[in-house]
Amino acid sequence: MTSQDAERPEPAGTSRRSKLTPEREQEFLDAVLDQVRECGYDAVTMEGIAVTTRCSKSTLYRQWRTKPQFVAAALRSRRQVRFEGIDSGSLAEDLRLAARAAGDWSGKDTRLLQALGHAVVEDPELKLALREALVEPEIAALRGILRRGIDRGEVAADHPALEFVPVQMFGVLRIRPVMEGEYADGDYLVRYVEAVVLPALGLT
Repeated sequence: MTSQDAERPEPAGTSRRSKLTPEREQEFLDAVLDQVRECGYDAVTMEGIAVTTRCSKSTLYRQWRTKPQFVAAALRSRRQVRFEGIDSGSLAEDLRLAARAAGDWSGKDTRLLQALGHAVVEDPELKLALREALVEPEIAALRGILRRGIDRGEVAADHPALEFVPVQMFGVLRIRPVMEGEYADGDYLVRYVEAVVLPALGLT
């Protein structure tokens, strides 16, 4: 089946999603996220994505009825846990490794968060998709790192700084571009962890 065949309107009674291959669907989803990053959410249109991916607008509207649904689906399709697998046996080293990992994707994801802007506040589905894709998995993984540190006896379970570590890590990712005009890369985040997060936890 060719891509043109895949995008022809379905006969009545045919499943709305049956005519696209998973690869072609992911191409659309990646294209909308790329345009959100480059142009901002408000500037993205179904027409623009259709031109970029060389398909008809009707293909996109059949698959995703509105732009918020389209972007939400794209966010969910790229759900990743970038801190997964970090377990060096040392809480301080795990936090350094998490900082380095966060720095590797900070530019791309921070740009996406900034580009979504007010749309996330206005659209509950978009807000939920953003949290499911980019926020909750990373926070859960970071809390897992902290929990293992507690289990090893490196930090007390009732240490008052523990609850603020995710906010510290994610906050600096968002605020550095605003304050200094640069993304928080791996080197910057490791220095931040060593100067701020580890001392707050009583670690060196």
